[in-house]
Amino acid sequence: MKLKMLFCFCFVLSVSIGLAAQVRTETVRYQSGQETVSGFLALPESGGRHPALIVIHEWWGLNGWVKEQAENLARHGYVALAVDLYRGQSTSDPAVAHELARGLPHDRGMHDLEAAFQYLSARPDVEKDKIGSIGWCMGGGYSIELAVEEPRLAACVVNYGALPASAEDIDKIHAPVLGNFGAEDRGIPPEAVHAFESAMKAAHKSVNVKVYAGAGHAFENPNNKTGYRPEAAKDAWARTISFLSKTLL
Repeated sequence: MKLKMLFCFCFVLSVSIGLAAQVRTETVRYQSGQETVSGFLALPESGGRHPALIVIHEWWGLNGWVKEQAENLARHGYVALAVDLYRGQSTSDPAVAHELARGLPHDRGMHDLEAAFQYLSARPDVEKDKIGSIGWCMGGGYSIELAVEEPRLAACVVNYGALPASAEDIDKIHAPVLGNFGAEDRGIPPEAVHAFESAMKAAHKSVNVKVYAGAGHAFENPNNKTGYRPEAAKDAWARTISFLSKTLL
C-alpha cells in the first residue's frame, strides 16, 4: 500500500513538473515601417504580466535552436520573441549563412528590432519597462547595438557578438550588459572584450563579462560540432538566467 501511494505521489509530482515546464508558442507578425515581420513567440504558461526578451538569432537564421532558447526563456517567466531577421530564410550551410548575413540590410535589421520592442511594449501580458535583449553571434552584435539605440532597454545579453568601441556609443548604453565570450574567438578576441569592459566601467556603466578559456566562437551551440563546449555553455546559461532574474524579474 505504501509503495502504491509512493508511486502515485511520484507520478503526480512528475506530471506537475512537466506541466509547469510547458510554454505556449505561436508565430506572430508585427509592422516594421511599411513591412511586416514575423517572429516566434514563446509565452509562460502562467497568466498576468511578464518581463520580455527580444531573442536575436545567429547568422544561420531563425532555426530550431533559437526557438528552443526562446522556449527555455519562457519557462523562466519571460515573454520571448525570436525575431526573423531573414524573412523566412534559414540554413545550416556556412556559405549560405554568410550570404544571408551579408544580404541583410543593417538598417532594416535594426528597424525590425526596434519594432519588436514596440510590439512587446504594446502587449497586455508584458511589463513594458522590463524588456531586454539577448543574441548569439550576429545576434549578439545586434543585441548590444539595440542597447545603444534604445534607451528604454532594461537588460542586454551578448553572446560572442561584435562590441561597440566608440565612447559615444558606450555613453548611450543605459541597460546593464552581460557578455559571454570565448578566449579562442578570432573574430572577437579577448583584447576587444576587455577593452569594451574597461570603457563601460570608465563610463560608470553596469557590465559583467566572462571569457571562457578553451572556447572559441559559437561555443554555446551544440550544432557547432567541433566548437561546442558543454561546460562553458552550461555556465554561460546559468550566468544569463541569474543576470536576467536580477535585472528583469
